[in-house]
Amino acid sequence: MKLSAQSKAFAVMLSVGLFAGCSSTGETVDEGAYGSDVAAIDQEGGATVYGGGDEGGISSSSMTEEERMAAEQQAQQEALREITTFYFDFDTAEIKPEARDVLVAHALFLASNPGQQVRLEGHGDERGTKEYNLALGERRANAVQRFLIVNGASRGQIETVSYGEEKPAVMGSSESSWAQNRRVELVFE
Repeated sequence: MKLSAQSKAFAVMLSVGLFAGCSSTGETVDEGAYGSDVAAIDQEGGATVYGGGDEGGISSSSMTEEERMAAEQQAQQEALREITTFYFDFDTAEIKPEARDVLVAHALFLASNPGQQVRLEGHGDERGTKEYNLALGERRANAVQRFLIVNGASRGQIETVSYGEEKPAVMGSSESSWAQNRRVELVFE
């Protein structure tokens, strides 16, 4: 099979372009340097994060097992505190089991931050009378308040208010909408 001169020139140019694209930038990297401010793994198996030009950093390998566990637990507690809305079943003020760990994290945060205030806003769905839903929202907020106090929060840090059906999270008359409206929201001030 014969290739034309034009085809050969194109193949050569393509090869040169591919070779040039794969070549290095000419930058040299010292052995042990990673080209960023984060070393993936140090020799002891921990990660080191450097804080800037002072070459100092924090190494997880220099942490004791207790410090590592405490840091992990604190990170988990902070992640749990991101959840601030708690849902309830129809016509009940009983806190669901899956909400308990999250509420404990909030209670511990309040206990360790005595100046922090939180408002518990109780809500209901549109079924029932306005008066009934106001009372149900209040029972829900009070249930969360009691749970927080039992787990370390101070009564003085917590304010409760009920909106009943007046501030729905979702508009609609379906079970899905109602389920999202039966809630207590924690609003930190």
